[in-house]
Amino acid sequence: MSEPGPVTVVAVSDHASLDAFIDVPRRLQRTDPAFVAPLALERREALDRARNPYFRHAEVQFWLALRDGRPVGRISAQIDRLHLAKFADATGFFGLIEGADRAVFRALFGAAEGWLAERGMGRAVGPFSLSVNEESGLLVEGFATPPMVMMGHAPAAYGGHVEACGYARIKDLLAYDYDIATPLPEGARRMVARVGDRVRVRAAIRKTYDADVAAALALYNEAWAANAFALPLTEDERRHMAASMKPLVDPDLLALAELDGRLAAFAVALPNINEAIADLDGRLLPLGWAKLLWRLKVRGVRSARMPLMGVRPDVAGTPVGAALAVMVIDAVRTAALAKGYARAELSWLLEDNLPVRRLVEAVGARVAKTYRLYAKALPGAAGAAA
Repeated sequence: MSEPGPVTVVAVSDHASLDAFIDVPRRLQRTDPAFVAPLALERREALDRARNPYFRHAEVQFWLALRDGRPVGRISAQIDRLHLAKFADATGFFGLIEGADRAVFRALFGAAEGWLAERGMGRAVGPFSLSVNEESGLLVEGFATPPMVMMGHAPAAYGGHVEACGYARIKDLLAYDYDIATPLPEGARRMVARVGDRVRVRAAIRKTYDADVAAALALYNEAWAANAFALPLTEDERRHMAASMKPLVDPDLLALAELDGRLAAFAVALPNINEAIADLDGRLLPLGWAKLLWRLKVRGVRSARMPLMGVRPDVAGTPVGAALAVMVIDAVRTAALAKGYARAELSWLLEDNLPVRRLVEAVGARVAKTYRLYAKALPGAAGAAA
Protein backbone atom coordinates (compact mmCIF):
# COMPACT_ATOMS: atom_id res chain seq x y z
CA MET A 1 0.00 0.00 0.00
CA SER A 2 1.40 3.42 -0.95
CA GLU A 3 1.98 6.12 1.64
CA PRO A 4 -0.59 8.94 1.77
CA GLY A 5 0.39 11.98 -0.24
CA PRO A 6 1.39 15.35 1.23
CA VAL A 7 -1.20 17.58 2.83
CA THR A 8 -1.85 21.12 1.65
CA VAL A 9 -3.83 23.54 3.85
CA VAL A 10 -5.73 26.34 2.14
CA ALA A 11 -7.84 29.14 3.59
CA VAL A 12 -11.55 29.09 2.79
CA SER A 13 -12.05 32.10 0.58
CA ASP A 14 -15.21 31.68 -1.50
CA HIS A 15 -18.57 29.91 -1.69
CA ALA A 16 -17.12 26.82 -3.37
CA SER A 17 -14.45 26.28 -0.72
CA LEU A 18 -16.99 26.93 2.05
CA ASP A 19 -19.25 24.26 0.56
CA ALA A 20 -16.29 21.86 0.50
CA PHE A 21 -15.52 22.80 4.13
CA ILE A 22 -19.10 22.03 5.16
CA ASP A 23 -19.01 18.70 3.33
CA VAL A 24 -15.86 17.35 5.03
CA PRO A 25 -17.60 15.51 7.93
CA ARG A 26 -19.92 13.74 5.48
CA ARG A 27 -16.92 12.69 3.37
CA LEU A 28 -14.95 11.34 6.31
CA GLN A 29 -17.64 9.88 8.57
CA ARG A 30 -20.41 8.69 6.26
CA THR A 31 -19.59 4.99 6.84
CA ASP A 32 -19.93 5.41 10.64
CA PRO A 33 -23.39 4.07 11.57
CA ALA A 34 -23.67 6.62 14.39
CA PHE A 35 -22.87 9.63 12.19
CA VAL A 36 -25.68 11.99 11.19
CA ALA A 37 -24.84 14.40 8.38
CA PRO A 38 -25.81 17.95 9.40
CA LEU A 39 -28.12 19.74 7.00
CA ALA A 40 -25.88 21.64 4.59
CA LEU A 41 -28.38 24.51 4.41
CA GLU A 42 -28.31 24.95 8.21
CA ARG A 43 -24.50 24.79 8.27
CA ARG A 44 -24.21 27.47 5.60
CA GLU A 45 -26.39 29.77 7.70
CA ALA A 46 -24.42 29.01 10.88
CA LEU A 47 -21.11 29.86 9.16
CA ASP A 48 -22.47 32.87 7.28
CA ARG A 49 -20.68 35.98 8.56
CA ALA A 50 -23.70 38.13 7.74
CA ARG A 51 -26.25 35.91 9.50
CA ASN A 52 -24.54 34.57 12.63
CA PRO A 53 -24.14 37.41 15.15
CA TYR A 54 -21.11 35.66 16.68
CA PHE A 55 -19.03 37.11 13.83
CA ARG A 56 -19.84 40.63 15.03
CA HIS A 57 -17.54 40.19 18.02
CA ALA A 58 -15.12 37.57 16.74
CA GLU A 59 -12.47 37.20 14.05
CA VAL A 60 -12.73 33.77 12.41
CA GLN A 61 -10.75 31.87 9.78
CA PHE A 62 -11.56 28.52 8.16
CA TRP A 63 -9.10 26.14 6.47
CA LEU A 64 -9.41 23.06 4.27
CA ALA A 65 -6.82 20.28 4.16
CA LEU A 66 -6.29 18.83 0.69
CA ARG A 67 -4.51 15.68 -0.46
CA ASP A 68 -4.21 15.04 -4.17
CA GLY A 69 -6.68 17.90 -4.62
CA ARG A 70 -9.38 16.27 -2.50
CA PRO A 71 -10.64 17.60 0.87
CA VAL A 72 -9.38 15.43 3.74
CA GLY A 73 -9.85 17.74 6.73
CA ARG A 74 -10.86 21.13 8.08
CA ILE A 75 -10.42 23.45 11.07
CA SER A 76 -11.46 26.90 12.25
CA ALA A 77 -9.66 29.41 14.46
CA GLN A 78 -11.48 32.12 16.41
CA ILE A 79 -10.50 35.18 18.41
CA ASP A 80 -13.45 36.41 20.44
CA ARG A 81 -13.11 40.04 21.47
CA LEU A 82 -15.76 39.65 24.19
CA HIS A 83 -13.80 36.74 25.70
CA LEU A 84 -10.59 38.78 25.72
CA ALA A 85 -12.36 41.76 27.28
CA LYS A 86 -13.75 39.57 30.08
CA PHE A 87 -10.78 37.29 30.79
CA ALA A 88 -7.71 39.13 29.39
CA ASP A 89 -5.97 35.76 28.98
CA ALA A 90 -4.68 35.91 25.37
CA THR A 91 -6.71 32.79 24.57
CA GLY A 92 -7.87 31.95 21.07
CA PHE A 93 -10.02 29.03 20.02
CA PHE A 94 -10.22 26.27 17.44
CA GLY A 95 -13.19 24.27 16.24
CA LEU A 96 -14.92 22.32 13.48
CA ILE A 97 -11.96 19.94 13.49
CA GLU A 98 -12.01 16.94 11.12
CA GLY A 99 -9.18 14.96 9.58
CA ALA A 100 -8.52 11.76 7.69
CA ASP A 101 -5.37 10.93 9.71
CA ARG A 102 -2.79 12.33 12.11
CA ALA A 103 -0.78 14.05 9.39
CA VAL A 104 -3.89 16.01 8.43
CA PHE A 105 -4.45 17.05 12.04
CA ARG A 106 -0.84 18.25 12.35
CA ALA A 107 -1.10 20.32 9.19
CA LEU A 108 -4.42 21.86 10.22
CA PHE A 109 -3.28 22.73 13.73
CA GLY A 110 -0.12 24.24 12.27
CA ALA A 111 -2.22 26.66 10.22
CA ALA A 112 -4.66 27.52 13.02
CA GLU A 113 -1.98 27.92 15.71
CA GLY A 114 0.15 30.10 13.44
CA TRP A 115 -2.80 32.35 12.68
CA LEU A 116 -3.66 32.70 16.40
CA ALA A 117 -0.04 33.35 17.43
CA GLU A 118 0.38 36.01 14.74
CA ARG A 119 -2.52 37.85 16.36
CA GLY A 120 -1.02 37.74 19.84
CA MET A 121 -2.75 34.69 21.26
CA GLY A 122 -0.71 32.66 23.76
CA ARG A 123 -3.03 29.69 24.07
CA ALA A 124 -5.41 27.70 21.88
CA VAL A 125 -8.49 26.08 23.44
CA GLY A 126 -11.21 23.98 21.85
CA PRO A 127 -13.00 22.65 20.06
CA PHE A 128 -15.74 25.26 20.03
CA SER A 129 -17.82 25.30 16.87
CA LEU A 130 -17.86 28.24 16.95
CA SER A 131 -18.53 29.41 20.52
CA VAL A 132 -19.31 27.98 23.93
CA ASN A 133 -22.96 28.74 23.16
CA GLU A 134 -22.86 26.43 20.13
CA GLU A 135 -21.30 22.94 19.71
CA SER A 136 -18.56 22.45 22.30
CA GLY A 137 -16.04 19.72 23.01
CA LEU A 138 -14.74 16.66 21.15
CA LEU A 139 -16.56 13.36 21.63
CA VAL A 140 -14.29 10.97 23.58
CA GLU A 141 -16.84 8.52 25.06
CA GLY A 142 -20.19 7.35 23.68
CA PHE A 143 -19.33 6.67 20.04
CA ALA A 144 -21.94 3.95 19.47
CA THR A 145 -25.04 6.15 19.42
CA PRO A 146 -25.91 9.09 17.14
CA PRO A 147 -25.52 12.62 18.48
CA MET A 148 -28.51 14.64 19.55
CA VAL A 149 -29.52 17.88 17.86
CA MET A 150 -26.78 20.54 18.10
CA MET A 151 -24.27 18.06 19.55
CA GLY A 152 -21.21 16.77 17.74
CA HIS A 153 -19.98 13.33 16.71
CA ALA A 154 -16.40 12.23 16.04
CA PRO A 155 -14.49 9.01 15.34
CA ALA A 156 -12.69 7.48 18.33
CA ALA A 157 -9.30 8.25 16.76
CA TYR A 158 -9.75 12.03 16.88
CA GLY A 159 -8.90 12.41 20.56
CA GLY A 160 -5.54 10.68 20.09
CA HIS A 161 -4.78 12.85 17.06
CA VAL A 162 -5.50 16.04 19.04
CA GLU A 163 -3.31 14.92 21.94
CA ALA A 164 -0.49 13.94 19.56
CA CYS A 165 -0.51 17.55 18.37
CA GLY A 166 0.41 18.72 21.88
CA TYR A 167 -3.02 19.37 23.37
CA ALA A 168 -3.96 18.41 26.93
CA ARG A 169 -7.38 17.85 28.49
CA ILE A 170 -8.69 20.77 30.51
CA LYS A 171 -12.37 19.98 31.01
CA ASP A 172 -14.96 17.34 30.19
CA LEU A 173 -18.56 18.10 29.23
CA LEU A 174 -21.13 15.43 30.04
CA ALA A 175 -24.30 14.44 28.19
CA TYR A 176 -26.91 12.65 30.30
CA ASP A 177 -29.40 10.12 28.94
CA TYR A 178 -32.84 10.28 30.55
CA ASP A 179 -35.60 7.70 30.26
CA ILE A 180 -38.51 10.08 30.63
CA ALA A 181 -40.91 7.31 31.59
CA THR A 182 -39.05 7.16 34.91
CA PRO A 183 -41.21 8.89 37.52
CA LEU A 184 -39.73 11.44 39.85
CA PRO A 185 -37.93 9.56 42.65
CA GLU A 186 -39.22 9.87 46.20
CA GLY A 187 -36.29 12.01 47.35
CA ALA A 188 -36.86 14.48 44.52
CA ARG A 189 -40.59 14.62 45.32
CA ARG A 190 -39.81 15.48 48.95
CA MET A 191 -37.47 18.23 47.75
CA VAL A 192 -40.26 19.72 45.64
CA ALA A 193 -42.85 19.43 48.42
CA ARG A 194 -40.77 21.64 50.72
CA VAL A 195 -41.20 24.76 48.58
CA GLY A 196 -44.98 24.64 49.03
CA ASP A 197 -47.06 27.28 47.34
CA ARG A 198 -44.20 29.70 46.68
CA VAL A 199 -43.55 28.24 43.21
CA ARG A 200 -45.75 28.25 40.14
CA VAL A 201 -44.56 26.25 37.14
CA ARG A 202 -46.14 26.91 33.76
CA ALA A 203 -45.50 26.15 30.11
CA ALA A 204 -44.75 28.91 27.65
CA ILE A 205 -47.78 30.57 26.11
CA ARG A 206 -48.09 30.71 22.32
CA LYS A 207 -49.38 34.29 22.40
CA THR A 208 -46.42 35.44 24.48
CA TYR A 209 -43.82 33.00 23.07
CA ASP A 210 -41.31 35.73 22.17
CA ALA A 211 -41.49 37.30 25.63
CA ASP A 212 -41.23 33.92 27.37
CA VAL A 213 -38.17 32.91 25.33
CA ALA A 214 -36.55 36.30 25.89
CA ALA A 215 -37.05 35.97 29.65
CA ALA A 216 -35.65 32.43 29.63
CA LEU A 217 -32.53 33.45 27.67
CA ALA A 218 -31.96 36.43 29.96
CA LEU A 219 -32.09 34.06 32.92
CA TYR A 220 -29.72 31.68 31.08
CA ASN A 221 -27.18 34.50 30.84
CA GLU A 222 -27.43 35.09 34.58
CA ALA A 223 -27.39 31.44 35.57
CA TRP A 224 -24.29 30.38 33.64
CA ALA A 225 -22.21 33.57 33.89
CA ALA A 226 -19.65 32.00 36.26
CA ASN A 227 -19.03 28.82 34.25
CA ALA A 228 -15.72 28.17 32.50
CA PHE A 229 -15.45 30.13 29.22
CA ALA A 230 -19.02 31.37 29.66
CA LEU A 231 -19.92 34.53 27.81
CA PRO A 232 -23.33 36.13 27.98
CA LEU A 233 -25.32 36.00 24.79
CA THR A 234 -25.42 39.44 23.22
CA GLU A 235 -28.80 40.95 22.45
CA ASP A 236 -28.29 40.06 18.78
CA GLU A 237 -27.36 36.48 19.72
CA ARG A 238 -30.41 36.13 21.94
CA ARG A 239 -32.70 37.28 19.13
CA HIS A 240 -30.92 34.97 16.67
CA MET A 241 -31.16 31.97 19.01
CA ALA A 242 -34.84 32.61 19.72
CA ALA A 243 -35.61 32.88 16.00
CA SER A 244 -33.57 29.75 15.20
CA MET A 245 -35.31 27.70 17.88
CA LYS A 246 -38.82 28.94 17.14
CA PRO A 247 -39.61 26.39 14.40
CA LEU A 248 -38.55 23.58 16.75
CA VAL A 249 -39.76 24.72 20.15
CA ASP A 250 -43.05 23.30 21.32
CA PRO A 251 -44.32 25.81 23.93
CA ASP A 252 -45.42 22.87 26.09
CA LEU A 253 -41.75 21.83 26.34
CA LEU A 254 -40.59 25.20 27.67
CA ALA A 255 -41.21 25.26 31.42
CA LEU A 256 -40.91 28.43 33.49
CA ALA A 257 -40.95 28.49 37.29
CA GLU A 258 -41.91 31.60 39.18
CA LEU A 259 -40.82 31.96 42.80
CA ASP A 260 -42.93 34.41 44.76
CA GLY A 261 -44.19 35.77 41.44
CA ARG A 262 -40.77 36.28 39.81
CA LEU A 263 -39.14 34.06 37.15
CA ALA A 264 -36.58 31.89 38.93
CA ALA A 265 -35.93 28.84 36.73
CA PHE A 266 -36.61 27.45 33.29
CA ALA A 267 -35.92 24.41 31.13
CA VAL A 268 -36.56 23.73 27.45
CA ALA A 269 -36.42 20.59 25.32
CA LEU A 270 -36.10 20.42 21.55
CA PRO A 271 -37.22 17.51 19.38
CA ASN A 272 -34.14 15.61 18.29
CA ILE A 273 -34.09 16.65 14.65
CA ASN A 274 -31.12 14.31 14.08
CA GLU A 275 -33.53 11.41 14.45
CA ALA A 276 -35.54 12.82 11.54
CA ILE A 277 -32.64 13.69 9.18
CA ALA A 278 -30.43 10.64 9.71
CA ASP A 279 -31.06 9.25 6.21
CA LEU A 280 -31.13 12.55 4.30
CA ASP A 281 -27.32 12.70 3.86
CA GLY A 282 -27.33 16.38 4.77
CA ARG A 283 -29.58 17.36 1.86
CA LEU A 284 -33.16 18.64 1.78
CA LEU A 285 -33.57 18.41 -1.99
CA PRO A 286 -35.27 17.06 -3.97
CA LEU A 287 -37.62 15.43 -1.44
CA GLY A 288 -35.74 15.70 1.84
CA TRP A 289 -37.69 18.74 2.98
CA ALA A 290 -40.97 16.83 2.59
CA LYS A 291 -39.64 13.83 4.52
CA LEU A 292 -38.38 16.10 7.30
CA LEU A 293 -41.68 17.96 7.59
CA TRP A 294 -43.66 14.70 7.71
CA ARG A 295 -41.41 13.17 10.35
CA LEU A 296 -41.50 16.24 12.59
CA LYS A 297 -45.16 17.15 12.20
CA VAL A 298 -46.93 13.89 11.40
CA ARG A 299 -44.95 10.87 12.52
CA GLY A 300 -43.05 12.74 15.21
CA VAL A 301 -39.74 11.83 16.79
CA ARG A 302 -39.22 9.84 19.98
CA SER A 303 -36.21 11.62 21.43
CA ALA A 304 -35.48 15.14 22.58
CA ARG A 305 -32.61 17.19 23.94
CA MET A 306 -32.69 19.66 26.82
CA PRO A 307 -29.97 22.15 25.81
CA LEU A 308 -30.88 24.96 28.20
CA MET A 309 -31.78 24.98 31.87
CA GLY A 310 -31.11 27.65 34.43
CA VAL A 311 -31.85 28.74 37.99
CA ARG A 312 -31.64 32.35 39.15
CA PRO A 313 -28.24 32.94 40.80
CA ASP A 314 -29.64 34.28 44.09
CA VAL A 315 -31.34 30.93 44.79
CA ALA A 316 -28.98 28.57 42.97
CA GLY A 317 -27.16 26.30 45.39
CA THR A 318 -29.94 26.48 47.97
CA PRO A 319 -32.61 23.84 48.71
CA VAL A 320 -35.16 26.09 47.03
CA GLY A 321 -32.98 26.39 43.95
CA ALA A 322 -32.56 22.63 43.80
CA ALA A 323 -36.32 22.17 44.00
CA LEU A 324 -36.84 24.70 41.20
CA ALA A 325 -34.45 22.83 38.92
CA VAL A 326 -36.19 19.52 39.61
CA MET A 327 -39.59 21.09 39.02
CA VAL A 328 -38.82 22.54 35.59
CA ILE A 329 -37.05 19.36 34.45
CA ASP A 330 -40.00 17.27 35.61
CA ALA A 331 -42.51 19.62 33.98
CA VAL A 332 -40.74 19.19 30.64
CA ARG A 333 -40.46 15.42 31.22
CA THR A 334 -44.18 15.09 31.92
CA ALA A 335 -45.17 17.13 28.86
CA ALA A 336 -42.75 15.24 26.61
CA LEU A 337 -44.02 11.87 27.83
CA ALA A 338 -47.60 12.90 27.05
CA LYS A 339 -46.51 13.78 23.50
CA GLY A 340 -44.96 10.38 22.83
CA TYR A 341 -41.30 11.03 23.56
CA ALA A 342 -39.36 8.16 25.13
CA ARG A 343 -35.90 9.51 25.88
CA ALA A 344 -34.15 12.82 26.37
CA GLU A 345 -30.57 13.99 26.59
CA LEU A 346 -29.67 16.62 29.16
CA SER A 347 -26.58 18.23 27.72
CA TRP A 348 -24.14 19.45 28.34
CA LEU A 349 -22.93 19.76 31.95
CA LEU A 350 -19.42 20.58 33.11
CA GLU A 351 -17.82 17.64 34.89
CA ASP A 352 -17.11 19.80 37.95
CA ASN A 353 -20.62 21.30 38.14
CA LEU A 354 -21.45 18.86 40.91
CA PRO A 355 -24.59 20.56 42.25
CA VAL A 356 -26.40 20.37 38.90
CA ARG A 357 -25.00 16.92 38.15
CA ARG A 358 -26.45 15.66 41.44
CA LEU A 359 -29.80 17.16 40.53
CA VAL A 360 -30.06 15.50 37.12
CA GLU A 361 -28.86 12.23 38.61
CA ALA A 362 -31.50 12.60 41.32
CA VAL A 363 -34.23 12.56 38.66
CA GLY A 364 -32.78 9.39 37.11
CA ALA A 365 -30.47 10.61 34.32
CA ARG A 366 -27.14 8.87 33.65
CA VAL A 367 -23.99 9.93 31.78
CA ALA A 368 -24.09 8.63 28.18
CA LYS A 369 -21.47 10.69 26.34
CA THR A 370 -18.36 12.68 27.22
CA TYR A 371 -17.05 15.64 25.22
CA ARG A 372 -13.57 17.01 25.93
CA LEU A 373 -12.01 20.46 25.82
CA TYR A 374 -8.28 20.72 25.14
CA ALA A 375 -5.68 23.46 25.43
CA LYS A 376 -2.14 24.12 24.23
CA ALA A 377 0.32 26.91 24.91
CA LEU A 378 1.35 28.49 21.63
CA PRO A 379 4.99 29.16 20.68
CA GLY A 380 6.37 32.06 22.65
CA ALA A 381 3.60 31.93 25.27
CA ALA A 382 4.53 32.08 28.94
CA GLY A 383 3.57 29.02 30.97
CA ALA A 384 1.68 25.94 29.85
CA ALA A 385 -1.90 25.20 28.89
CA ALA A 386 -4.03 25.08 31.99
